[in-house]
Amino acid sequence: MRCSAFLLLLLITAPLFAQRGTNWKASGTHGAVAAGGQGAVDAGISVLKAGGNAADGAAATLLALSVTDSNSYCFGGEVPILVYDAKRGLMEVLVGHGAAPGLATREHFVKRGGIPKEGIEAAAVPGSLDAIITLLDRYGTRTFAQVVEPTLALLDLGSKGWHSDLARTIRRMIDAEKAANGDRRRGLRLVADYFYRGPIAREIDEWSRANGGLIRYSDLAKHRTPIEDPVTIEYRGHTVCKGGVWTQGPFLLQTLQILEGFDLKKSGHNKPETIHTAVEAMKLALADRDTYYADPNFIDVPLKQLLDPKYAAIRRGLIDPKHSSLAQRPGDPLHGKVLLDHPDPRIGLGGPAKDTTTCVVADEQGNVIAATPSGFTGALAGKTGVWLGSRLQSFNNWAGHPNCIEPGKRPRITLTPTLVLKDGKPLYAMSVAGGDGQDQTMLQLIMNAIDFGMAPAEAVTALRFGTNHHLGSFRQAAPELGSLLLANGHDPALAKQLEALGHTVKMSKGSLWAPVMLRIDPKTGAKDAAGDPLARRHAGAY
Repeated sequence: MRCSAFLLLLLITAPLFAQRGTNWKASGTHGAVAAGGQGAVDAGISVLKAGGNAADGAAATLLALSVTDSNSYCFGGEVPILVYDAKRGLMEVLVGHGAAPGLATREHFVKRGGIPKEGIEAAAVPGSLDAIITLLDRYGTRTFAQVVEPTLALLDLGSKGWHSDLARTIRRMIDAEKAANGDRRRGLRLVADYFYRGPIAREIDEWSRANGGLIRYSDLAKHRTPIEDPVTIEYRGHTVCKGGVWTQGPFLLQTLQILEGFDLKKSGHNKPETIHTAVEAMKLALADRDTYYADPNFIDVPLKQLLDPKYAAIRRGLIDPKHSSLAQRPGDPLHGKVLLDHPDPRIGLGGPAKDTTTCVVADEQGNVIAATPSGFTGALAGKTGVWLGSRLQSFNNWAGHPNCIEPGKRPRITLTPTLVLKDGKPLYAMSVAGGDGQDQTMLQLIMNAIDFGMAPAEAVTALRFGTNHHLGSFRQAAPELGSLLLANGHDPALAKQLEALGHTVKMSKGSLWAPVMLRIDPKTGAKDAAGDPLARRHAGAY
C-alpha cells in the first residue's frame, strides 16, 4: 500500500533537519515513533498509518534518517536492532554491523601510524542496509519500494549533490526488486543481492580500488546480518535487554547489577549521593568493557562471568561512598577476583567523539523495535551516492588486545539500543546518540523510569551527568580519571558537593547526549513517546 497523498505531502514538506523544541513528545493508542529528524519520524508514522507494522515503520524511519540525520548516520553505516516479535512472544537482535575488510590488517595500520579517524581507509563493510532488509524479511509486511518511498521524497527535494545520486541508486534497487513479480520476500533478497553481490558492489569495489580504499567486492559479497538472542539481566523486577559484547551494551547490565545493591530512590534523584554512586558503578563496568569486550566470533569474552551477580557483589564493594576513584580498575571475572592483577596500560592517538542517531517504534499489534543507527560519514563512494562510515577507528592495533583489528572482525561499537520488559512484555524502548555516553544516558533513563517513576517526556529531559573515566571508543583516547560531567542547568551547589567527594567536575555546554524513549502501557497498550528537544529529537504517535 502506498502512502496517502496527504501523508506524502506532509512528509515532503517537513524540514530535512530537526528543529529544536518542536514535536518532541507524542501519545497514541495505535503506533508511535521517536527518532532524530522530523522527516524520519514522519516516514515511520506514514508507513504505520498505511497499515505497516513496527518493522515496516522502523525500516522507513531508518532509511529516512540517512537523509535527515546524514551528519550522524549514513546509508553505508551500521545499525544494531532489537526486535520484540509479539506473534512469537520473543526478543531477537539483528547484528547490523559490518566487519573489517580483508585488507584491513594490523600490519597495514601499524605502517600507517594508526587507524585513520576519517576517510576511505576507515570504512567497515556497510551493515545497515542488509539489517533493514533482514528486518523487513523476518518481521515486516511491506516491500523495499514501499518503505523507501518517503526517503526518495526527501532525496528528491534535497540540495546536496549526493542526494540525486543516492536516489538513482535506490531506484535501481527498486527495479531489481520488481523481478520478484510480487513475491515480497524474494524481492527483498534481490535488493540485498543487487547492493552486496551485484552492480552496486562492483561499483563500490571499482571506486575503492581507484581511491586507495580497502573494501573489495568479496568483502561486500560475504556480508550477512546475524540474528542473536539478547543479553539480559533482571533489575528491580524488570528484564533489561541488550546486544552482545560486539557492542558496549553489557556494560549497562553490569552497572545495573552493581546498583541493585543501593537504594537509589531513598538517596534521591540527581542528589550528590545518587550521582556519585552511579558514576562510580559506571567506572567499574567501563573498565571491564575496555578490557574484555570484542567480537565474540574472534575472542572468547567471559560474558557469563562478567554478569554473574557474585561478581557484581564483589565489585560493588570497591565503591567508596566518601571519595571518587581516580584509577581504572578492571576486575578478573575468570578467577572471581575483584581486581585484575595487570591491567593493560595502553592508550591510543585519540580523536573526537563521534555521534549517531536514534529510532524506537511500536505498533498496535504489540511489536516493538529499538535501533541505534550510525556511520558518521567517512567517504562518498563515487556516483553511487552511498556514504561509507569510518567505524574501523573503534578498533585498536595493539597486539594481544581483544579489540585489535583483524580482517573479517567487527569493531566493538558504542551503539546500544535497549528494550525493557515487564512480565515478559515490552514496557520501554530506548535509543541514545552520543558515543561513549549512550549507555551512561540509558542508565539514567532506566533509573528515572524504574527508580523514580518518571514518564518518558520527563525522563528524557531530566538533567544528565556522565564521565570520561574510560578508554575512548574512538582511537582510544586516554581516560580522564576522576572526571564527572554535568549538563548545564544543574544547581552550582551540586558541582561543589561532588568536587568535595573528589570528582573533577566539568559543566557541559550541551544537553549531554541525545535520548529517545517509548513506553507501552501494559494494560491499555497506549504509547507515550518522547525525545529530548534540546538534542533535536522528535516523536510522533496516533
